[in-house]
Amino acid sequence: MMLRRPALAHTICHGLLVLSVVLCCWAAAGKAGETMRAAASSVHSPPYLAEFAFDGDPQTRWASLPAGNKPAWLEFDFGRDVAVDELTIHWERALAKEYEIRISADRTTWQTIHRQADNSGGKDQITGLTGRGRYLRIVCLQPGQWELFSIWEVEFPRGEAAAAAVEARRERERGAREAIAIAASEHGAEEIVFAVRQPGKDGHWYANFSYFADDDQRRTFGDGGRLCRLNLRTGQLTVLLDDPRGGVRDPVVHYDAEKILFSYRPGGAEHYHLYEIGADGSGLRQLTDGPYDDIEPAYLPDGGIVFVSSRCQRWVNCWLTQVAVLHRCDADGANLRPLSANVEHDNTPWPLPDGRILYQRWEYIDRSQVDYHHLWTVNPDGTSQMVYYGNQHPGILMIDAKPIPETRKVVAIFSPGHGRREHDGAIVVLDSRFGPDDARGVTPISRQGQYRDPWAFSEQLFLAAQDRKIVLLDSEGVTHGVYELPPEDVRAGLECHEPRPLQSRPRENVIPPRTKPDTPTGTLVLADIYRGRAMAGVERGEIKKLLVLESLPKPINFTGGMDPLTYGGSFTLERILGTVPVHADGSAVMEVPALRSLFFVALDENDLAVKRMHSFVTVQPGEVTSCVGCHEARTESVLTDSALTALRRRPDPIEPIEDCPDVFDFPRDIQPILDRLCVECHGGQATPRGGPYAGRIMLSGDRGPMFSHAYFSMTVHQLFNDNRNRPVSNLPPRAVGSAASRILTMLDGDHYEVQATEAERRMLRLWIDVGAPYPGTYAALGSGAIGGYAQNQLVNVDTDWPTTRAGAEVIGRRCAGCHQQETALPRALSDELGISFWRFSIDDPRLKFSRHIVFNLSQPEQSLLLLAPLAPAGGGLGLCRDAAGQPAGVFAGTSDPDYQTLLQMAAAGRTELERIRRFDMPGFLPRPQYLRELRRYGILPPDHPDDAAVDPYELDRRYWESQWYRPQ
Repeated sequence: MMLRRPALAHTICHGLLVLSVVLCCWAAAGKAGETMRAAASSVHSPPYLAEFAFDGDPQTRWASLPAGNKPAWLEFDFGRDVAVDELTIHWERALAKEYEIRISADRTTWQTIHRQADNSGGKDQITGLTGRGRYLRIVCLQPGQWELFSIWEVEFPRGEAAAAAVEARRERERGAREAIAIAASEHGAEEIVFAVRQPGKDGHWYANFSYFADDDQRRTFGDGGRLCRLNLRTGQLTVLLDDPRGGVRDPVVHYDAEKILFSYRPGGAEHYHLYEIGADGSGLRQLTDGPYDDIEPAYLPDGGIVFVSSRCQRWVNCWLTQVAVLHRCDADGANLRPLSANVEHDNTPWPLPDGRILYQRWEYIDRSQVDYHHLWTVNPDGTSQMVYYGNQHPGILMIDAKPIPETRKVVAIFSPGHGRREHDGAIVVLDSRFGPDDARGVTPISRQGQYRDPWAFSEQLFLAAQDRKIVLLDSEGVTHGVYELPPEDVRAGLECHEPRPLQSRPRENVIPPRTKPDTPTGTLVLADIYRGRAMAGVERGEIKKLLVLESLPKPINFTGGMDPLTYGGSFTLERILGTVPVHADGSAVMEVPALRSLFFVALDENDLAVKRMHSFVTVQPGEVTSCVGCHEARTESVLTDSALTALRRRPDPIEPIEDCPDVFDFPRDIQPILDRLCVECHGGQATPRGGPYAGRIMLSGDRGPMFSHAYFSMTVHQLFNDNRNRPVSNLPPRAVGSAASRILTMLDGDHYEVQATEAERRMLRLWIDVGAPYPGTYAALGSGAIGGYAQNQLVNVDTDWPTTRAGAEVIGRRCAGCHQQETALPRALSDELGISFWRFSIDDPRLKFSRHIVFNLSQPEQSLLLLAPLAPAGGGLGLCRDAAGQPAGVFAGTSDPDYQTLLQMAAAGRTELERIRRFDMPGFLPRPQYLRELRRYGILPPDHPDDAAVDPYELDRRYWESQWYRPQ
């Protein structure tokens, strides 16, 4: 049913139904004289309706369209004539510098009762008014700084106006109770169940289980959990499970409504596991166990359970919390196995009527880490993973999706940006029949973005949690609260979560399993690689093979950036499996390892990248699956004139690439090539061929505060192209990767006779196509840097070192007169010059003066901070110029005391780097947290000491291989 009543907020406190009413909008139905209504001359957009200025919510507001030198008005209908003595206007920054308050009995004849000619905004209290009428208007005459008007809230503190509001509220309480009772009975929902717990201690939607990477005693969750049952008609609350030191989450009612599945962390325990309990609170039993977290379960129609679990043993690629991905088990918790190989989170699985599982999948293969978390489907056995909606719409988290009964639509939460804590966002109805990228399929329901865990009774009625409340919403977003936590729970930090009706429901369709557990591989069929979006200019026959890559999970992570793995690029290491042929008709069939995160690069006859996949595919053991083409439109299918060439033969095995590493490491694999081909000109020494520092590009392997000079220079001088962590994908052909990388055009003798061998070309090309990483081991994360990052904060900084303070004084005195703004110099080895550590413009001119290039911690005397101002006669580069463009002669020789001060500044960095050691330095030891996790995963023995020598490359490899699927 449609809740055609004034917008109400109800409170159930200590088992009693207490109703408090907020002001309604024009759309709320009711008899004249019984409702309070709002209107406006214009509305900026749906989130800024007129009613939001009278709804009692300080987080919502009205905003007009741009004024265009015309007045705008906001109007309120009291329902009857009242005397207005005072009111308070809470202005947003888009205030009316000049405005009037008018009143009318009939909306025809208006009396001005107040005029303000110089409004300063904020809380505007107006007293001493003398006017009487039914309608009140705030007429905005002259805007302030902004060319529109906006008001947070209008309040009537006392007098007849306030009394009229109270009178109307009392009149509607009976209607509110009736609406809830009718809604409950019409949908068979006499009762609901829900969880009460503390929200996650982190602002991210996924960070609400386990511990943070830096300290396994620092939890992401708080104590206090209850499983509750609420009678919607009487307001009676029954607590089925109460654990003041534990946690309760994700309740799901069984098809027969006789038991409840949920995730529970008993008091004193570290992990959430799956439990069942009778709907009456009896028969609590544990289903799963182990040193992992099992959360967000759902019953499956085949009798099993789908859920997400941290048993995948990996960490968020851009944060310091653990990952959970899709798993399933039998009804008793047995036969537990993964369905997903995602290296990032899966969330909130739920079966659709056709038997597929709808869930949220977060992924970012060489694209923005904060923009791609959308809806996907998968069969209950893990086969046929496919996008459902949103993968071409970056910048929103789509989560908590569930089917709407008797429709082909779903209700979901759209949480803005990178998602909010505990999935908070707007409730929408989604119809995917328009296609997985068509915005016509989205219908907003809620007027605010503070809801979570929606449940659809129908297209007209929804149940959801909202902070400390449980609410009902109709299809117009009119909200009726049905429960609110008592004050003592709110003070304890508890909130409401996951409301579900306690009612039976039909089972969904059962999809028969298609896997073969005794098979370690699956088969992928590509129909025609030339069919797809953004393929213009690619001729048939141009693509010869597919490079098969694997995105590798992280055993630990410490911050939100990608450092030191790349500088503004990929967040993961990528492993080369090999290549498979593409036939003349564009088809390919390949045998690939099961349960791995795989993606592809289409290569031409020169093995250069024509098109790159920015998502991943996973096959289950024995699965045979297919795709049409390269980023083809999902609403299209392909009809071939004849049988695919690739299907006339057995699936091609992946052909390994000889004489190259499968996981690249820049100092080990790429720097030797640069040393042979480039450093003679682009190094720090004078050479007959043009050194030092030819072209203002430094390609030596000397170390800066975080990266080598060569790695940093190749990045910022754009010698390779890696998509730069952008919210962009499905790029035009040859727009990213090896085909778009300048370095590969400089190796055939035309660039100063530089001639690379075929092996060197192959190494450079493949290094670029696997994301151009700096370290080839995750053991490098969070280590080996002066000015590294932990939880997005600079750490191991040098700003308080005496040598740095002295050097900063010299830079300020001797250099800052010329080096200002875009040419400013870093005054510490950890000074970022205001450049973002994770998303910056590669064309930012400040990068030329970055700490990563001006300080040389391998050879401090070779620091550009010293060589650039040092005269050539003194052994320097003499690059500094005065205002007239003449040599500035900052330092005539190395004996200058200020030169020596700067040298000591860089030398102190070398001393510190030798102490902490980087991954490519002798004696390097991974961080204890990295070793802690490898002990937990069984890669290292439990008694392995943190100070024992290890081979980090071998440890990473053993960790990855431990997760490979092997038939039992």
